[in-house]
Amino acid sequence: MKIIIIGGVAGGATTAARIRRTNEAAEIILLEKGKYISYANCGLPYYIGGVIKEREKLFVQTPEAFSTRFRVDVRTENEVIFIDRKRKTVTVRQSSGDTYEESYDKLLISTGASPVRPPLPGIDLNGIFTLRNVADTDRIKEYINSHAPRKAVVIGAGFIGLEMAENLTAMGISVTVIQRSNQLFAPMDADMASFIHAQMRSHGVKIELEKTVTGFSSKGGKPVTMIKDSEPISSDMVLLGVGVEPDTALAEKAGLALGIRGAVAVNEYMETSVPDIYAVGDAVEVSHFVTGKKSLISLAGPANKQGRIAADNICGGNSMFKGTQGSSVIKIFEMTGAVTGINEKTAEAAGIVYDKVVLSPVSHAAYYPGGQTMYMKVLYEKETLRLLGAQIAGYEGVDKRIDVIAAAIRAGMTADKLVELELAYAPPYSSAKDPVNMAGFMIENLETEKVAQFHWNNVEKLKCDGSMTLIDVRTAEEFDSGHIKGFFNIPVDELREHIEEFDIKKPVYVVCQSGLRSYIACCILSQYGFECYNLSGGYGFYSAVMHEKQMAKSAYPCGMEKC
Repeated sequence: MKIIIIGGVAGGATTAARIRRTNEAAEIILLEKGKYISYANCGLPYYIGGVIKEREKLFVQTPEAFSTRFRVDVRTENEVIFIDRKRKTVTVRQSSGDTYEESYDKLLISTGASPVRPPLPGIDLNGIFTLRNVADTDRIKEYINSHAPRKAVVIGAGFIGLEMAENLTAMGISVTVIQRSNQLFAPMDADMASFIHAQMRSHGVKIELEKTVTGFSSKGGKPVTMIKDSEPISSDMVLLGVGVEPDTALAEKAGLALGIRGAVAVNEYMETSVPDIYAVGDAVEVSHFVTGKKSLISLAGPANKQGRIAADNICGGNSMFKGTQGSSVIKIFEMTGAVTGINEKTAEAAGIVYDKVVLSPVSHAAYYPGGQTMYMKVLYEKETLRLLGAQIAGYEGVDKRIDVIAAAIRAGMTADKLVELELAYAPPYSSAKDPVNMAGFMIENLETEKVAQFHWNNVEKLKCDGSMTLIDVRTAEEFDSGHIKGFFNIPVDELREHIEEFDIKKPVYVVCQSGLRSYIACCILSQYGFECYNLSGGYGFYSAVMHEKQMAKSAYPCGMEKC
């Protein structure tokens, strides 16, 4: 059996290695248009920033080592320019410009995705870069070394944009991030992204939200970024990080069926619409594990899994790819952001009736030194309690918690079953009630109607006209340091002595710093017959979100005092 693989990075290299481990007799030819195979795309910003100091560390395998170990005919700088699906051949162009033809029994397409380069005036001016491969990395690295830039503009706030903003800042470069939407890091909801915004700003990164780049000009040989309805920004370099698009021109020309945004359509076996042709990685559409809808999710983990599955099926197996849930994590200076499943925006677009809990637990036992607050949001389907997704921002233990929830989603656990998870505990690592368990406790309390809640975006609808009772149960010192307008202070430990002062006919809205003391207050009040609501996430979450709104709009947020 003769197998040709087009593309030698994550999906392609994984497929080749898996085929060889399964079939020693197969003839495998790996065709890669670039100079390198099997390199760490995700490490490129950190090499540019000097965190990864040796360039060679980026390469998981060299063409020579890969060929020796797996007996694969690796041909770099060999670009496939045409697939003849009827004759089962590919036409290959070498770096010299010469072309040749190869036949195949099975073909795998792993052409990945290309950085989006909007057709803007001046897009090709000197000093404007994209970052997707080693060649891009070398160009950026050389430019920084030779030009010693002091200012940089990063356009787009996905993984590449944020990671490059961090690494450029760490190199002493002043960075401005321009984002067309109203938030950074789209996998999170805007309220959770507030913590990423604050972290970026604390390190001197300037954030320009809801700004549209209209083109570029040059001044003194340096790029100037033009922005709609705003002053242009002069800098020494520009990094475009506005996303990627599937590299599927070859597949389209061959007549393969395409899906959303031109990605190659595949089934669960990673088969395309043409017999004996498979496709994996960033070039293909996938089914979202939570919504079941077709999606584009460009992540290394799913690409490698798809390569393994395609290899098994090429060799006569029956492996299936059961979708992607978008589990991912990002480092933002000292902070970590992580997501899995879907966010509120996606749930609403999919028509899913959902609920959520927001909590701010400490990363490990509060009495053990060094614990840091993390902010968690967990979404679940209201009717079935099916877990839909989670978002976490914090400093320590974020990746651990998102992985637990990701596994729970994949296992089909309902949200209330998070209380049953038995997770490792020692004071330096967690609490006896792990944050994941705590999310489960909160959901269980909501669904058994032990407590009701309201959210930060409901606060402005509260009335200070005496029709409801608004209580802040923190200490007097906490209250004086900042509170929500209209709330009056009664510490939770003194609440019982004041119950007779409240009108039983009026609903009570309760606030504390994290939501725990206000939950206790609601338990007390509800047993006295009051209709009581607890602020989800507490004042800490509310004030962080509102402060970000203030920073973004340069105006004081309505309803906050001494923030």
